[in-house]
Amino acid sequence: MISFPNAKINIGLVNHGLREDGFHEIRSTMYSIPIYDSLEIVIGNTGNDKCSLTISGIEVSADDNLCKHAYQLLDSEFDLGPVRMHLHKVIPIGAGLGGGSSDASKTILMLNEMFQLKMTVEDMKIRAAKLGSDCPFFITNEPVIATGRGDLLERTELKLGGYFLALVYPNFHIDTGDAYKHIQGSKDKVAIDPDSKKIRDWREYIFNDFENYVFGTFPEISQIKSDLYERGAVYASLSGSGSSVYGIFPSSVDLTSQFGKYQVWKLTL
Repeated sequence: MISFPNAKINIGLVNHGLREDGFHEIRSTMYSIPIYDSLEIVIGNTGNDKCSLTISGIEVSADDNLCKHAYQLLDSEFDLGPVRMHLHKVIPIGAGLGGGSSDASKTILMLNEMFQLKMTVEDMKIRAAKLGSDCPFFITNEPVIATGRGDLLERTELKLGGYFLALVYPNFHIDTGDAYKHIQGSKDKVAIDPDSKKIRDWREYIFNDFENYVFGTFPEISQIKSDLYERGAVYASLSGSGSSVYGIFPSSVDLTSQFGKYQVWKLTL
């Protein structure tokens, strides 16, 4: 079986401070975008290891990988048969795009189907949350407002069809844990959720609280956001804790000259 785990962006991210369990209380809108890894899982003998994983594309660890962790989580409960996995990695790591979480959730979805585990969507979300805060989002890939540590999801009617997205990856990653150590938050901070009818006003009231730390530490990323606005974006933002920055445009735009040294995706939403 082959599947294609997709990326996501965060539209706004408000940090309400550190919780007693050590996680941060956040509120953010999460929206799927069409950038994909590819994941193949085959049932069969793998030698001494019940789950073997090979990786191509972007270099990431095969031993400490969320696809294997997802298999091990379900295997401990359902005693799965042996599988061979191959992951072709395209979505950059440490970019705020949720690529690893998406890979893990697709693994759960695929194993549920392949081994006829009969888990419901909610069953899979509960298990996905054990692997990462934003993993449950990728079980359904619907636009949501995420609260709690990012695992409590409320469906939103946000629709961006007809707009174009330019995503810029500056060719280096940001450690999520380190970014959370520096993020400023307040329990009294008001979060305003994005309304697709008012997208041209988002610039005035939809903010990502990671930007203060990330832009101060990496001015190059701040410049990318400024350049996207200069090229006509109606809204631009850091995604998640970075390092990628996206711009939403009313029509397709050529960014080759502006961002030639970076990795750039131009996408139709």
